[in-house]
Amino acid sequence: MLTLKLINEETERVIKGLEKKHFNNAKETIDKVIALDKNRRETQQKLDKNLQEVKVLSAQIGALMKAKKTDEASAAKENVTKLKDTGKVLETELNDIQKSLTDLLCTIPNIPNDDVPEGKDAADNVVVKMGGKVPDLPENALCHWDLCKKFNLIDFDLGVKITGAGFPVYIGKMARLQRALEAFFLEEARKSGYLEVQPPYVVNEASGYGTGQLPDKEGQMYHCTVDNLYLIPTAEVPVTNIFRDVILDEKDLPIKRCAYSGCFRREAGSYGKDVRGLNRLHQFDKVEIVRIDKPEHSYESLNEMLTHVEGLCQKLELPYRILRLCGGDMSFTSAICYDFEVFCAAQKKWLEVSSVSNFESYQANRLKCRFRHADTKKIELCHTLNGSALALPRIVATIIENNQTPEGIRVPKSLVPYCNFEMLDDKNF
Repeated sequence: MLTLKLINEETERVIKGLEKKHFNNAKETIDKVIALDKNRRETQQKLDKNLQEVKVLSAQIGALMKAKKTDEASAAKENVTKLKDTGKVLETELNDIQKSLTDLLCTIPNIPNDDVPEGKDAADNVVVKMGGKVPDLPENALCHWDLCKKFNLIDFDLGVKITGAGFPVYIGKMARLQRALEAFFLEEARKSGYLEVQPPYVVNEASGYGTGQLPDKEGQMYHCTVDNLYLIPTAEVPVTNIFRDVILDEKDLPIKRCAYSGCFRREAGSYGKDVRGLNRLHQFDKVEIVRIDKPEHSYESLNEMLTHVEGLCQKLELPYRILRLCGGDMSFTSAICYDFEVFCAAQKKWLEVSSVSNFESYQANRLKCRFRHADTKKIELCHTLNGSALALPRIVATIIENNQTPEGIRVPKSLVPYCNFEMLDDKNF
């Protein structure tokens, strides 16, 4: 959530930033926020004055009663009663204004960093780096869904029977490869200084609100209505919420955490060839890296996270590219976002496997995640960052397609120590 300080002091920058993100009615919305905030402050001042008058009169009543000035004491009591009634009205008005202000602020996305390019959608994203080598596959190369059927690695139909589309069943060596990837990603994160945590897969409303998933504007969250809990779309949500309502010491920053989790997304409106096989699932596995940092260091942290994810792509021998997302293609909460895509050779398409974002103080303001300066003891909002490192389904799809042979799928060398086999094939035991 944008801070009122930023909105009031840098109004034009905020409006321009929202326009860069293609947020409708940016000026009108910000003007309304400023008006509500002014009304809130004025009402608060009236309430404070009212409470002070009650305090002064209440002190006078005792003195008047002691001096046996009963008429004056009675008049003062009547005034106190009237003031208290007025105070209740002012409290109600203040609460209503505050709720309207908070509700409005929740509809406003984060503003983009100056390095974010202009643009409306994915076509305007900027490729900042490419790496790896695209394999030269034969004309009869198979897509991963056909290879999985050929070698009995993933049963998509069985997943439909058990649950529905988007919930595949992994079999034999493929299940072991899933475990190997999870262990590989977690171990690489540990080597990079991330402390592993194992978070819950369901969160409460406060956690969803803290990282910006709630209010659920696009209906992507699975909601457990009886207990009012939500299945996590990414481990970012529970891991970042570890630091909700916390004041950290500057010396402890940056804080680095990683977590493996299942992820659950309704993906409402998804259909067609782009969702076939592993391209888009409702349940998938992912390792997430999260950082909590001070503002002046957060972009150095972002660069370190990008280097970490790039290293994973290189160790998996995958052709990749890094894109800086344009204003119109960014998430609601991010100030800047880089997507990693790998080239799936049989499908002949780029598939997104990671987003690495700096949210600056946007999430921290919702979370009330702050730090205390070592010298001045001043308390300030942290910056939060997160990234996929990595999401498994499209990584698996690309490994399968790019390393296919008539005998099976060659496993990248970096994964062999984790899965203890060199080929994915139908010899599952």
